[in-house]
Amino acid sequence: MNISVSIATARDAATIAHVISQTAYDLTAKFGTGHWSAVATEKGVLSGMNRSKILVAKNNNEVVGTLRLTTTRPWVIDPDYFTQVLQPVYLVDMAIRPDHQRMGIGSRLIAEAKNHAKAWPGNCLRLDAYAGVAGAGEFYLKCGFTERGQVVYKTVPHIYFEWLVEN
Repeated sequence: MNISVSIATARDAATIAHVISQTAYDLTAKFGTGHWSAVATEKGVLSGMNRSKILVAKNNNEVVGTLRLTTTRPWVIDPDYFTQVLQPVYLVDMAIRPDHQRMGIGSRLIAEAKNHAKAWPGNCLRLDAYAGVAGAGEFYLKCGFTERGQVVYKTVPHIYFEWLVEN
């Protein structure tokens, strides 16, 4: 495998939507219908590019993973659970193509997301993950995030995670 991580371009939008949707289909097949079942569209990905940074992991120029960084707080994030900082950066829409999971691609994307958060300039990375079988809590802990709390939003348990930029 020849994995590279870069900022996505508009040419990547359709493939990013496909990767997110493949991941949603895979999670739905494994765990049933849930909030993780939402699929993406090229139009939605392009809209996200206008107000955030989308990173892509490519294997020989083929998109196999993605995540989005934004300074706009997602609706599910309650800032009361987190460290007070001047500029949080939020990590959303992370997906790794099912046939490329557990190969270190997610960790590479997270490492690059941390670099982008520092350069933004951001003081931390924040995210929420589903708690339970469809969640990725252990993965985020292994990537150096700290659990900041657990909440239930619209009957779905979430775990809040934070990574503080070192000064």
